[in-house]
Amino acid sequence: MKRTIIVCGHGPGISDAVARRFGKEGFAVALVSRNAERLTAAAAALTSAGITAKAFPCNLGDPTAVRSLIREVRASLGPITALHWNAYTHGAGDLTTAPVEELHAPVDVAVLGLVAGVQEALPDLKQQKGAVLVTGGGLCFYDPKIDAMAVQWGAMGLAIAKAAQHKAVGLLHQKLAGDGVYVGEVVVLGSVKGTAFDNGQATLEPSAIAEKFWELFERRAEASVNIR
Repeated sequence: MKRTIIVCGHGPGISDAVARRFGKEGFAVALVSRNAERLTAAAAALTSAGITAKAFPCNLGDPTAVRSLIREVRASLGPITALHWNAYTHGAGDLTTAPVEELHAPVDVAVLGLVAGVQEALPDLKQQKGAVLVTGGGLCFYDPKIDAMAVQWGAMGLAIAKAAQHKAVGLLHQKLAGDGVYVGEVVVLGSVKGTAFDNGQATLEPSAIAEKFWELFERRAEASVNIR
């Protein structure tokens, strides 16, 4: 059976490792982000490694654009077996001073885009007994130390978005289990090597996180696991 994974929020770290891990298993890979030039180069690199890959530029914070993306991938690469949501963006870093409208950007990407993608891909996901795999972050947790960290980092809007996304994953996990669709997340508790957050002291290998996603895809049990 032909299988396709859509990697949303593609970059040089976790998402590229996920694309390679699933590509190794025979998945066709749709790479998605806003930067068409970088996507095209990444798709070429995957193709040279023997993986079927194609670039699909898209604003993942726009639900209408996300729905169109899903239809375009389906027409180009076939039915969707897995949706990997790795996208995020900043905004409203300080809730006491930022215009409230700045909350749209992180929440739209973390939740609205994700839900739109799931809804549009759902017929395929049900038919293929597929999966929705989300990259979570430690800012999602309700903990005084984590809240203090978000305030210190100027990431209050992102923390709200990740908390909402964490809840969405749990809800979708419960809702879709009866349809044979697995929904789960890997919550990354640390800096990932080779990413914008790597200041030379990152400890997490993207390949290890990608392997964790593959384990979730195969095991289809927990709604959320941590990696540190």
